[in-house]
Amino acid sequence: MKKLIALSLVFLITTPALFGQTISAKTNKVSVDFTNAKNDTNSSFPKINWITPVNETVFQKDAKFEVKFNIESRDPLVKVTVNVREKDSSPSLRGGTTVSQGALRGSMPVEVKEGDKYNMLVERKITLLDGVNEVEIIAENQQGVKASSSRFVHVGETLTADAGKLQRTDYALIIVTDKYENWPKLTNPVFDGRTIGRELETAFGFKVDIVENPTQDQIWAKLREYAEKKYMPLDQLFIFVAGHGHFDDTFKEGYLVVKESLINDAGNSTYISHNRLRNNINNIPCEHIFLTMDVCFGGTFDDAIASSRGAMESPYKEISQSEFITRKLAYKTRKYLTSGGKEYVSDGTPGHHSPFASRVIAALKSRGGNDGILSLNELLTYVEKLNPEPKFGKFGSDAPGSEFVFVVK
Repeated sequence: MKKLIALSLVFLITTPALFGQTISAKTNKVSVDFTNAKNDTNSSFPKINWITPVNETVFQKDAKFEVKFNIESRDPLVKVTVNVREKDSSPSLRGGTTVSQGALRGSMPVEVKEGDKYNMLVERKITLLDGVNEVEIIAENQQGVKASSSRFVHVGETLTADAGKLQRTDYALIIVTDKYENWPKLTNPVFDGRTIGRELETAFGFKVDIVENPTQDQIWAKLREYAEKKYMPLDQLFIFVAGHGHFDDTFKEGYLVVKESLINDAGNSTYISHNRLRNNINNIPCEHIFLTMDVCFGGTFDDAIASSRGAMESPYKEISQSEFITRKLAYKTRKYLTSGGKEYVSDGTPGHHSPFASRVIAALKSRGGNDGILSLNELLTYVEKLNPEPKFGKFGSDAPGSEFVFVVK
């Protein structure tokens, strides 16, 4: 019988008493079978690391498919096989009952060479059939311990048409301040945040959380709450921050001003430093995070004060929503957009949004055009002509080719 355990316990599993364990990772499940282990006290298991595809579920029109993976093993590998199955349903536990695997469509043995027995890189091109295919990797070591891991590939026009099939959730955390104990009152942050939240919720299906006029402790508590959430691989987190900003020219550091911040704070202890904010947001375990800041000196969030938005890929207009999303969200995202660089920015006039927020709202109201997907590349076209010039860039553990998308529901 299989049972779910956390990936963090992987290296604690050393005995054959754990028959057919299922180890859940962010992007895949690894099944380990110690049934035939030769060593009752010190059995290890092969570790399968997927390189391509990254995501557990893939949607595509083309039957041609490429897999690339790495296998690490403390004990020498003796057998590696790539199987393709017709997937009836995911082989998981449902109400305590194991769901059976689909019919085997093909099997491809992979030769284990002398130099590959402990660390093996495999690349294979395979042809799949229309429908749902399970591409399964099985690796066995000299101790008789087997490990397996799968990717599920949906092939065909009808299966790739509906982005709603994807298991994903979009979150929006909106932190806005217009009332201060010591700093001048602002006009539009709360108004802007509520409008952006409404657009994200009604048009794009985001789960919206608006925090108005919080203290410093409340902001850190809210960020901790999001850091402790459990996220799926395709989940996204959009963070919007609006309010006063401050820059210390002596220490070359930018700060977010909060409700109780002092105007003359030599130690900057009543502000939130961009360095700490950047680090805490980067460590939130959501794969795809996009931070937008409508504050003075917001561009100093980036140590380099980025002056260009960088190269962005054009949308894949010829493919389906599902394939577009799985391709675009294959890499870890840490992107930011601020209303300016190292300068003051306008709060706008009463009854009107700030210049920056009004362009972000206009981008959201565009609904991404005909394909129903608003990419970062498209969003940037709405703000790039503002004065001062908004700053766009990456931070933390952002991966090349990463993206954040707003998908109309």
